[in-house]
Amino acid sequence: MNHLSYIEGKTFEAKNYTQTPLEKGEYENCIFSNCEFSDCNLSKFKFIECEFKDCNLSLVKLNQTMVQDTHFQNCKMLGLQFDHCNSFGLSFRFEGCQLDHSSFYQLNLKKTLFKDSELVEADFGECDLTEAVFDSCNLSKAIFDRTILEKADLRTASNYSIDPDTNRIKKAKFSHSGVTGLLHKYDIIID
Repeated sequence: MNHLSYIEGKTFEAKNYTQTPLEKGEYENCIFSNCEFSDCNLSKFKFIECEFKDCNLSLVKLNQTMVQDTHFQNCKMLGLQFDHCNSFGLSFRFEGCQLDHSSFYQLNLKKTLFKDSELVEADFGECDLTEAVFDSCNLSKAIFDRTILEKADLRTASNYSIDPDTNRIKKAKFSHSGVTGLLHKYDIIID
C-alpha cells in the first residue's frame, strides 16, 4: 500500500502544478494561493480545512478525492466533477468562483455556501441542498432535478429555473423577482 505524505499548515504560493505535479498526500490547514492546477490529477488526495485562493482548478480530476471544510475563493473551477469526490465528510464553500459546467450530482451539500459565484450549467440533480445559500450567484441553465432545496436561500440568486413539481422547495427563500424562475415551465408572461 503506498503511503500518503502528510502536510500540515503550509502555504503554497504561485506554483504551477501542470509542470511539476503536487505531491500526492493529505493536506491539512494548508493555503494554496495563485496556483495553477488545470487538468491536474488530484485523485485520492485529501484536503482538510484548506484554502484555495485565486487558483485555476479547471478540469482537475477528483476521483475519490477527500475535500473537508475547504474554502475556495476567487478560483476558476470549470467542469469539475465533485460527484467523483469521496463523499465522506464532503464539505466546502465557494466565494467568487467560476463553477460553470461543474457536477454536484447526488451529493449531500446541506448548508453549503455559494457566494458571488458563476454556476452556469452546473448539475445539482438529486442533490441535498437543504439550507444551502446561493448568495448573488448566477444559476443560468443550472440543472435542478429531484433536488432537495428545503430551507435553501436563493433570494439573491439569478437566472435559475426550478420546477416545483420535481424538486422539494418547502420553506426555501426566493425574492419576488426570482419567483419567475419557478414558473418557467408554464411558458407564461409575467409583467
